[in-house]
Amino acid sequence: MRVEDITILIGENSVLARKQLKDALISLGAKHFLDASDGQEVIDMYKEHIPDLVFLTLLMPGKDGNAAISEIKADYPDADIVVVSSMGTQTQIKQMLQFGVTDFIQKPFENEQIKAIINARVEGRA
Repeated sequence: MRVEDITILIGENSVLARKQLKDALISLGAKHFLDASDGQEVIDMYKEHIPDLVFLTLLMPGKDGNAAISEIKADYPDADIVVVSSMGTQTQIKQMLQFGVTDFIQKPFENEQIKAIINARVEGRA
């Protein structure tokens, strides 16, 4: 599997943060994106499109990131979700780990962090 072939869902309420993340992913060759600005929209888009990878913030209007993770993982336990957030309390991080999220990137992120995630998930896999 190549980064050019995967679909990435970006769940982020900030238009600027969403653009920065998308730009970082485009620089790595990503081409297929879905955008969501609140937790319920993330859930709905995931269920409709089943993307290969999700980048998700915790603080969003309506349902927050943890609620979105919980609902997605309940129906799709293999969903690959990376949390990208400026906030991350011990309780929230503990919840994410319980739901099976293994990667947390602190905002502001470095493009190298995104590259490492993509390399671990995509490059080299058949």
